Amino acid sequence: MRNTAKITAVALTAGALALGLTACGPDGGSSSSSSGADGPLIVAASPTPHAEILDYVKDHLAKKAGLDLQVREFTDYVTPNTATEDGSVGANYFQNQPYLDDFNKKNGTHIVPVVTVHLEPLGLYSHKVKKADELKSGATVAIPNDTVNEARALKLLGDKGLITLKSGVGSEATPQDIAQNPKHLKFKELEAAQTPRSLDDVDAAVINGNYAISSGLKPAKDALVLESAQNNPYGNFLAVKRGHEKDPRVRKLAKLLTSPEVKKFIEDKYQGSVIPSF
Repeated sequence: MRNTAKITAVALTAGALALGLTACGPDGGSSSSSSGADGPLIVAASPTPHAEILDYVKDHLAKKAGLDLQVREFTDYVTPNTATEDGSVGANYFQNQPYLDDFNKKNGTHIVPVVTVHLEPLGLYSHKVKKADELKSGATVAIPNDTVNEARALKLLGDKGLITLKSGVGSEATPQDIAQNPKHLKFKELEAAQTPRSLDDVDAAVINGNYAISSGLKPAKDALVLESAQNNPYGNFLAVKRGHEKDPRVRKLAKLLTSPEVKKFIEDKYQGSVIPSF
């Protein structure tokens, strides 16, 4: 399952990056890195809520701040980092620190965080039961198959008493690290973006906040169990390739993303399903 997901991610990466490069300009060769500090800042982002937040900044705040902001949407968790690494985009906004640490380690990339903007609580959802304790013995639960989000999903289930993880397992936990499984839950490992689509085929699914929202779910209302925001290490941030942290365009965007206007936009639009982290 993991190998299949990796092949899928590579295919997505190649296709999405080709489209992204074609969209750069008439000659298809311009990039955010080569355009200089006076050119547009192109930011790769997941559609929801990241691109929506960036679009708010672009439409309401960027012009006054002297920032030419362009938003490029990607639906996978690989291309935004590879595009930032090779300079096809100048920054990205979609990920958290544990995921980035794992990605840099495995891919030899040099992406660094600039400013944390929001948290999307991970949640357990179901079309078949209304409470987590209603899951029957042997129920199948879909979980993300990338290293960090799989461990995060298992920790959520552990925190809510559905399973018990072995002592000392951290951000690389897998189903093999389950010490106690009183409901004999079975786990279906899927690419994170596919978990909402699995809800009709499994008994429940742990879904990342952005994919839950883009699928019409309301985490604060619909989740059977929801990750706590307190002391949560999974805040999503603006990120760049190392060495570009002081780019004036990046600094302007970082300031705008942590402005009172953006905080109000997040609170009003997402009603607790996305939480400002500043």
